[in-house]
Amino acid sequence: MKRTRTSNAWLREHVNDPFVQRAKAEGYRSRASFKLMEIDDKDKLIRPGEAVVDLGATPGGWSQVVAKRMNGTGRVIALDLLEMEPLHGVSFIQGDFREESVLLRLEALLAGEKVALVLSDMAPNMSGISVSDQARIMNLAELGLDFSRHWLKPDGAFLVKVFQGHGFSDFMQEMKNTFKKVSSRKPDSSRDRSPEVYLLGKGLKC
Repeated sequence: MKRTRTSNAWLREHVNDPFVQRAKAEGYRSRASFKLMEIDDKDKLIRPGEAVVDLGATPGGWSQVVAKRMNGTGRVIALDLLEMEPLHGVSFIQGDFREESVLLRLEALLAGEKVALVLSDMAPNMSGISVSDQARIMNLAELGLDFSRHWLKPDGAFLVKVFQGHGFSDFMQEMKNTFKKVSSRKPDSSRDRSPEVYLLGKGLKC
């Protein structure tokens, strides 16, 4: 299939992206690794010895950072609809998080252990229809938030990717209703033109 002008422009941008080049040079699976590293450097989310759940994990950039910073302690459980190459120190579940059966598999693996950190970099395949895409993105964020309500430790944290647009304000309010402290983060490695922003909730409200 012949590449379009848009896809050629994206490919040039991707190849020349300094964070893509850094990821290759430093052995990380994706440029997204640097987003989590920057946020964790600021907010100290990754705590050795604890349990961490990574939703929307493939290709494994975030799980890779967590496992490295946990230094062989604790547990890292990653989940994604797509296959992920194995990572040392990471348990992986392949499945659709929207399906009850997949959620039950994740809960069975936790075996009652509450987690210190839930990461959600989930995003649907984009259709190009902005209203539909935004609704699906916010739905995934809400599922991650609901999981966090049930499985986070009282002093745990939830970091989730959302896109600014319809439903953002309502979701922000849900975060504030759930957590004692809610912040927004836009890492340097997040492309300027991207509407993505990361919301961070810390400390569950009783």
